[in-house]
Amino acid sequence: MSKGFLLVLSGPSGSGKGTVSEALMAKNEEVKFSTSVTTRKPRVMEVDGENYFFKTEEEFKEMVKNDELLEYAHVHTNYYGTPKEFVFQEIEKGEIVLLEIDVQGALQIKEKYKEAVFIFLLPPTMEELKQRIVNRGTESEKDIETRFSNAFKELDFVGEYDYFVVNDKVEQAVLDIENIIAAEKLRVKRYKDIKKDIVERRSIR
Repeated sequence: MSKGFLLVLSGPSGSGKGTVSEALMAKNEEVKFSTSVTTRKPRVMEVDGENYFFKTEEEFKEMVKNDELLEYAHVHTNYYGTPKEFVFQEIEKGEIVLLEIDVQGALQIKEKYKEAVFIFLLPPTMEELKQRIVNRGTESEKDIETRFSNAFKELDFVGEYDYFVVNDKVEQAVLDIENIIAAEKLRVKRYKDIKKDIVERRSIR
């Protein structure tokens, strides 16, 4: 059996990370979502422990102090982080762990865990990006402008990623990511002993 791996998905606010992630996991049981920790307030319909682990700033800083996070960052006036334990347990079981995180977090992951696969999700146009943020109806006008401004800065880091996917249509974006996963699963480094598995006629997938 091949090792699991970390699949890091980033992109500007409004690029559709959440929608694409949900569609990807609905079609692929092997892809496990890693729930992040955040200090921001829950949006309507969000559930603690499913969408995010919602913490106070004091609780979050305690987790940082205890080295319980794989990465963390301060984004849009709030803290976000990824719990270590879940991620590594799933990888050991051969699962693909999906981390839907911001650029700051992705760069931290890249420094600490180079075996991860990094995908940057792009909008078809910046005009479409801003309209998506507005249509959510969850941010104030000031927050919208902050997120849109940050989006331009985040685009400077596309070159740090392994792949990019344009999210014009969700179905196509999911298909592109599935193709990336299929190729990554066949990397030789993800198998402990291919020759032994073949000789003993064991499945290597």
